[in-house]
Amino acid sequence: MAIMNFEDAAFEKAYGSDGTVCVELLPDTVEGIRNYKYYLRAGARVTPPRYADKAVVLIFGKGRGYVAGTDGGFKIEELSFYAPDFENAEYYVYAVEDMEFIMCAADMNDYDRVRAGECRVHTPFFRTVRQCYGYDQSCKTAGTWSKSVLFGDFGRLGKLTIGVVHGGGSAEGGTIEKGHGEVHQWNYCVGNSDFTLTVEDEKVHQKAGDWSFVPAGLDHSLCAEEGKEVYYVWVELYTSEHGIYQTEGF
Repeated sequence: MAIMNFEDAAFEKAYGSDGTVCVELLPDTVEGIRNYKYYLRAGARVTPPRYADKAVVLIFGKGRGYVAGTDGGFKIEELSFYAPDFENAEYYVYAVEDMEFIMCAADMNDYDRVRAGECRVHTPFFRTVRQCYGYDQSCKTAGTWSKSVLFGDFGRLGKLTIGVVHGGGSAEGGTIEKGHGEVHQWNYCVGNSDFTLTVEDEKVHQKAGDWSFVPAGLDHSLCAEEGKEVYYVWVELYTSEHGIYQTEGF
């Protein structure tokens, strides 16, 4: 089976006494990256692990709250993205209302650290979906828009790139892509997502909160029927040790 999917509705949330739940999503899909989903009840707070040697991005997909810490404070009122200041930041997430977020933690090798020392996105990094810039891509159907969160060799963290796709409404919307061998792809469904993920000949229904994985090189599509919404955050990880560059030298 090519598709791996975490179905949010099927996950039984056993909240602890602190009002939080954490689950690892699709463990061991690809070496060098771990993804976790946090659920917080209103009034709860959580302090995610700190990593000095990993690229870390938090994706806030549902609910209102804020991030507070030594690298600043940021309100969470819509789909938002936060990358802490590596090992320098101490921070926590507080839920004003029930909320959820995903934490992606990707390993960084010597090449990534050299590149980051030369030029990288400034951390702490915070963007709401409205602050991200749009881009055009031929694989998107009519009425579908895309926005870049982290992209390109100077706009990524480690080997992570991230973007957002939204479509649907009065016409069928979504993305129809040929396989891309240079990156693996994960998809986090947000909003009122109600669409079909197809990888080669396999199909899986996707709803808000779901998290799926598409291995590098496989043709895939994420499309909603007329009147339904396709809304997801894609997270991609370069397969090459040198990211976008294929050379052996730094």
